[in-house]
Amino acid sequence: MPDAAGVATLSYLILSTLMWSLMMVAMMAPAVVPVILLFDRAARHGHATAGRTSSFVAGYFSAWAGFSLAVSALQILLIQLDWIDTMGIARHWQLSAALLILVGIYQWLPVKLACLRHCQSPVHVLAHSFRAGRLGAWRMGLEHGLYCVGCCWLAMLLLFIGGVMNLWWIAGIAVAVSIEKLVPNGYFIARLLGMLSILGGIGVLMTH
Repeated sequence: MPDAAGVATLSYLILSTLMWSLMMVAMMAPAVVPVILLFDRAARHGHATAGRTSSFVAGYFSAWAGFSLAVSALQILLIQLDWIDTMGIARHWQLSAALLILVGIYQWLPVKLACLRHCQSPVHVLAHSFRAGRLGAWRMGLEHGLYCVGCCWLAMLLLFIGGVMNLWWIAGIAVAVSIEKLVPNGYFIARLLGMLSILGGIGVLMTH
C-alpha cells in the first residue's frame, strides 16, 4: 500500500474509485434485485426496446459510481490528515465514535426514511417515474440509485471503522442494508439499527 503522500495521485483516485464501485455493486445487488426483476417483467410485457433492463441497471449503478468517486476523494483526504491508515481503518477512536453516532442519528431522520420508503416501493419507480427508450430506462435507474445512495451513503462510511478491505465488515453492512430494505417492517429495522449504532458510539466514548 502507498504511504500518505503516495495516495494523492490521479492513479490512486482511479483505483480507489474502481475498488469502491465494485464493493457497491456487491453490497447493493441483493437489495436492488427485486426492483430489477420487476422492471424487466414490465419491460417484456410492454414489448419495450431491447436492452432497457441493462440500461436501468447501468443507471442505478451510475449513482453508486458517483458516490464511489466522492468517497474515494474523502478517503484520500482522511489518509493525508492521518485520521485513517492506508487500509482505510480509523486511527482515532474519536472518528469511530463520531461515525457510529452520526449514522445512528441519520437512521431516524425524515430524509433517511423518505429514501428508504422509495427503495421499498419498486412499483412506485415504474408507475410514477416511467420514461420511454433506453435513455429513459437509464434515467429511471439513476433516479432510483440516487434514492438508494441517499438511504445508505452514511452507513457506507462505517467501512472506515472496520477497514475498506475487511470482508466480514463489508458483509455485515451489506446484510444490514439489505434487511432494512427487503423486510416488511424495514422502518423499524432501520431505527433499531440506528439505536444500536448510537449505543456503539457511546460505548466507544465510554471506553476512552
